[in-house]
Amino acid sequence: MPKPIERPLRQPGLARARRPFWLPASNYYVLAAAVAIAFFFLVWGILHDGGDETPWVTAGIGASIILSGAVILRELVLRRARNRYLSEQRHFDRQLRQVYSRIESDRHSDKLTIEQNAEMLRNIERKSRAARTLGKFSAVHREVFELCGEYLGRNELELQNIGTGSPRLGPLRKSRDGVVQYHRFHLMKWAEIESRELTHEAKNRVVLAEKVEAAQSAINVIDAALAYYPNERDLLESRDVVLEMITSIKVSHWVEEAERAAFKGDYNEARSHYRDALFYLGRENVGSEDRTILAEKINREIERLRQLQSREES
Repeated sequence: MPKPIERPLRQPGLARARRPFWLPASNYYVLAAAVAIAFFFLVWGILHDGGDETPWVTAGIGASIILSGAVILRELVLRRARNRYLSEQRHFDRQLRQVYSRIESDRHSDKLTIEQNAEMLRNIERKSRAARTLGKFSAVHREVFELCGEYLGRNELELQNIGTGSPRLGPLRKSRDGVVQYHRFHLMKWAEIESRELTHEAKNRVVLAEKVEAAQSAINVIDAALAYYPNERDLLESRDVVLEMITSIKVSHWVEEAERAAFKGDYNEARSHYRDALFYLGRENVGSEDRTILAEKINREIERLRQLQSREES
């Protein structure tokens, strides 16, 4: 079976390094001579108009200085600067090639080999067996599904860069399918155990804020699991149950407050608390027979308190 061709890392800028602008010698000296001649005639004309007896001598000396300066500028100053630039450019290119060579080497050395893949899979299987043995602890299940998530991320990256004829392709795909099952099982177990413990804690709390906080933490756990499996029926049903529990906690709290206020004779406050209970009862717009019965009971109690207050005031 032929091995896949793996393209080397692209090394931008190495194949087409920009060279500094350098005018050819013939063009440069023709241009310098033209400037010197123009300078000669310009100075000669100025001096001739000024009455100088030998204007061509001064003009010739000036033109010679310009021409000599052009030669010195090209052969000494500009050539040295150009050679220094080219030397630095070659040095930079060598360093850049070395960097890309190291990156290319690292890229090949970081490949997930068949042996490494098998070892990672065995590690996941060992931890999965341990988690099943210690099944009632949510932390061990979390460790396994997080380990599975790390492997699946690495596996996906490898599959994106692997050639179709690579011998690693089959084992990587097979391992991915197996680890997906481990991930789902342990994520679901973690969410089940963690949410059950948090809802139990919410029932045992006394302060309203603490009860709601614990129940909301259970919702957060279920939402974390739904982020991976949004259509999982068990998770969706568990979420609805916990939401109903939060509503029940809030409604029960305000009903108790209303009953306490009514016992003290503060009918206005009692009716206000009953209305708060009705607000939370219908907040999620979820209709059920139990909610309807409870809402009717609260409304009857509000009306009873209103009539009772009217009789006392009259």
